[in-house]
Amino acid sequence: MGFIQALRGTRDILPEEIGYWQKVEAIAFSILDKAAYQEIRPPIFERTELFERGIGEATDVVGKEMYTFNDRATPPRSITLRPEGTAGVLRAFIQNNLYATSGVQRLWYAGPMFRYENPQAGRQRQFHQLGVEVLGSSDPRADVEAIAIATDILQALGLKDLQLNINSVGNTEDRPRYRQALVDYLTPYKDQLDPDSQDRLTRNPLRILDSKNEQTQKIVADAPSILDYLSTDSHDHFEKVQQRLSELGISYQLNPRLVRGLDYYTYTAFEIQSDHLGAQATVCAGGRYDNLVAQLGGPQTPGVGWGMGLERLILLLQKRLEPPRPRLDFYLVSRGEIAEAQALVLSQKLRHVGFSVELDLSGSGFKAQFKRADRSGAVACLVLGDTEAQNQTVNLKWLKSGEQQAIAQTDLLEKTDELRQQCDALNKQ
Repeated sequence: MGFIQALRGTRDILPEEIGYWQKVEAIAFSILDKAAYQEIRPPIFERTELFERGIGEATDVVGKEMYTFNDRATPPRSITLRPEGTAGVLRAFIQNNLYATSGVQRLWYAGPMFRYENPQAGRQRQFHQLGVEVLGSSDPRADVEAIAIATDILQALGLKDLQLNINSVGNTEDRPRYRQALVDYLTPYKDQLDPDSQDRLTRNPLRILDSKNEQTQKIVADAPSILDYLSTDSHDHFEKVQQRLSELGISYQLNPRLVRGLDYYTYTAFEIQSDHLGAQATVCAGGRYDNLVAQLGGPQTPGVGWGMGLERLILLLQKRLEPPRPRLDFYLVSRGEIAEAQALVLSQKLRHVGFSVELDLSGSGFKAQFKRADRSGAVACLVLGDTEAQNQTVNLKWLKSGEQQAIAQTDLLEKTDELRQQCDALNKQ
């Protein structure tokens, strides 16, 4: 009987890669904390209706990509694994009356999402996303703050050659006017459009602007620009967003063809892209959604947010950084029944006072254990044999210099400050 493999579109994140993930998470969480964003953790699955109402039934996400099933309730309920994070966060915002709290709510989330897509580098059927939602402010500064936070995270990770593209998709009055102008322009070209775009012409024509088909791209190159259909209110909002971005020194590029794949966006839409990811160039995308909370049954509440694909961030980091090395202060080698028992106790005591310690549990001879100690990346090796066990000592060997000394186990635990300074200094080298 053959072994069971992971499903196509899912992948194992192995220990050799996990350091990249932990680096991204640590930096992002620190920046979000400094900006007063609070974490929220909605469920991974929700009622299907939430995404149909929130994302839009005419979108590819709802129409083609969701993992939907009936549960065992009587009668059965239609349940969907979340394909994106915003709808679930807003459902929690409404259900738990978070809107009753005075002031603006700044929320962030992180976790797996699910879409039935064609797997490729940077795109999986189970993928991970970091996202923020700023709820309760219609001020253009909220749009810019959200973009600035995303920029801070990417810059702190050392990522370069990133391009911020921005557009305005207008408000609920602007969109129908532009939609009709776009349909009027594209209809004569219907037979020349790719099949997906032909289907979108009546269901969701703005998505045609985002088509990757070369023939369709040539056709839409001369299509009307949504910027020519903005109301005074939409135009003023977009102008202020651009002004505030410039004041922060955040460079951007206007892209009137930029539309988001979800129906709920209003006013600002943006993407941050990399030249090093091929077709899957977008690492962060989002925008404003002033009507979505009300659309989901809550009070009228403006909002803006973004989602950042972690798999794509990891791909970028792997191109420019060596795998982050986990900190390891001591590798503890032991041989003999009494020595091995003492080594277990000593390793725990050292961990309790703040050191990172790997205890060799192989039962191998000293030679094999020493080889593993050299490969471990530890600062020092602690050796316990029969002699050390009998004398209640341990042999401390600094692996880079080769210097070693015998030290009483009690003294080792009493010299924690001195040892920590030495370990910290050597870990930085």
